[in-house]
Amino acid sequence: MNSNYSAQNIQVLKGLEAVRKRPGMYIGTTGIDGLHHLVYEVVDNSVDEAMQGHCDTILVVLEGNDIIRVEDNGRGIPVDIHPGEGVSALELVMTRLHAGGKFDKNSYKVSGGLHGVGVSVVNALSDWCEAFVMTNGKVYTQRYHIGIPEYPTREMTDAEIPPWAKDYRSRRGTAVRFKADTSIFETTTYNFDTLSNRLRELAFLNKGLKITIRDERLLNPKVHDFKFDGGVKSFVQYLNENKTVLYKEPIFIEGSRDDIEVECAIQYNDGFNEIMFSFVNDINTREGGTHLVGFKSALTRTLNEYLKKSKQAKKLDESLSGDDVREGLTAVLSVKVPNPQFEGQTKGKLGNSEVKGIVESLVNEQLELFLDTHPDVITSILEKSVLAAKARIAARQARDATRRKNAMDSAGLPGKLADCSEKDPALTELFIVEGDSAGGSAKMGRNRQYQAILSLWGKMMNVEKQRIEKVVTNEKLQPIIASIGGGCGSEFNVAKIRYHKIIIMADADVDGSHIRTLLLTFFYRYMTALIEHGHVYLAMPPLYKISYEKKTFYAYDDTEKDRILTASGRDPEKIALQRYKGLGEMNPDQLWDTTMDPSQRNIVQIHLDDAVEAERIFSTLMGELVAPRREFIETNALLVSNLDV
Repeated sequence: MNSNYSAQNIQVLKGLEAVRKRPGMYIGTTGIDGLHHLVYEVVDNSVDEAMQGHCDTILVVLEGNDIIRVEDNGRGIPVDIHPGEGVSALELVMTRLHAGGKFDKNSYKVSGGLHGVGVSVVNALSDWCEAFVMTNGKVYTQRYHIGIPEYPTREMTDAEIPPWAKDYRSRRGTAVRFKADTSIFETTTYNFDTLSNRLRELAFLNKGLKITIRDERLLNPKVHDFKFDGGVKSFVQYLNENKTVLYKEPIFIEGSRDDIEVECAIQYNDGFNEIMFSFVNDINTREGGTHLVGFKSALTRTLNEYLKKSKQAKKLDESLSGDDVREGLTAVLSVKVPNPQFEGQTKGKLGNSEVKGIVESLVNEQLELFLDTHPDVITSILEKSVLAAKARIAARQARDATRRKNAMDSAGLPGKLADCSEKDPALTELFIVEGDSAGGSAKMGRNRQYQAILSLWGKMMNVEKQRIEKVVTNEKLQPIIASIGGGCGSEFNVAKIRYHKIIIMADADVDGSHIRTLLLTFFYRYMTALIEHGHVYLAMPPLYKISYEKKTFYAYDDTEKDRILTASGRDPEKIALQRYKGLGEMNPDQLWDTTMDPSQRNIVQIHLDDAVEAERIFSTLMGELVAPRREFIETNALLVSNLDV
């Protein structure tokens, strides 16, 4: 190591060099999520124009060759020369960090995005990018290579305007077209559904805004149009689409105070899960914050006040808790804050202390006004909340009884668990295996130092249709809860789990798929943080064993099987092909080699990329309503590449 450390060792990164040097600092990752983030940053600029009332239409186009185009009908980025910098405002916005109109509250009252960083970061991480500004019958443009302008901003001639931009001269707005840099990103292929889901979310949060996404990579372009005049009210109805609701129209709350705008929609269903999404300036605050604290406080206090005056009060010896009043609740809270203070780089949590009181008072006042004039609604909500409170008390008693039992037990762990010797959770794995036969093979084949095996028997409960007290006392779920060690439901603490890899290992058939779905539903509903922190995996056992000339091959799907057979097809009679019907057919060595050995196994990590769609899918597949489930299966059946019936 060179011990000479002087001024010449200090690097100064100019312009957008810093972005290209450390892209993860600006977009989080250079994987598929970071790639999609580029699109969101450009779209956020257009949405900011819509928030100010200057834009009502946004178009996102997935062109061929991994090119993205985003158009809006806003005011258009200014193209005149900046008096202090000597270049066009367009060039400043596209090439300078922290340059933009969002620092001037006269231009943008509120905004999302990266507050002046977004589009320049997109430019820096693109192989090439071009911007078009349409104003007063003229079209201005500038093109960039890895963030560097190829020429000054200039007006385009008719001959220069490309075919896809032929209407630009007759409109106003901004269009940004770019191709992500393949030397930066792991992949540059966009997922239409991922982008579509985020754009749908933005359309819900900005009522009246039309957002269109068009996939031109297909022979017959795929188009989704989103426009919701009901805003967050429509959002709640969308989330509850496959649920039985307690009353028809969501309760809608809207108001502003001290330049902070609040929109909220509330609707209860007959389920047992809470669905709560909160946003600040259209940014999904997944970790909550002061606005969500204010909402929850107002809801709990208001319903407890109504309980005191109702007949339901006699049925309960204590006040309703927050969990009680949120059972079966679907709510979307959206606030617009001029100067939001977010905690953490990901903007996952709002920190502004003044927002809590404003949201709390507005929700409290307007919720009371609504409930005073809708006695049937408050009656149904209180009946459900009181039942939830009784269930909570029963669940608490059940947990206490289980803890007392475990305290008398030497280890407090289920008998079906074959634990490992390693005590550091970060180094351990728990395989959840269905059936004693497969469980026996797994126990014999595992590495006892860091791999634990929990054997299940029979199909477990569908928790989508059950209250918490039924879940914590279920004989098939109790061993899972005890083995993982973080608790269950609102008490779950991911910091206390005993294993950092929870691997579901089930047969590669319909029954195995059902078991995986039931387990994932349980984790999603009662141990959500397990999935959010990336601790849940699916094992991928092979479907075939192929033996040829004293060599053994394993195929994980039919395509791989055909490839292996073709490669060794000179003497077909010497090939032995075995189709595994279940994990129990494998001996311990085979199970280790194919499914458990970290150096060669296939496992899939479960991500929660889109909470809105995850909520809808679990409700559709595991809920009470049959028709939506049938429709989902019929629509997606042809997409399944390997189904063993």
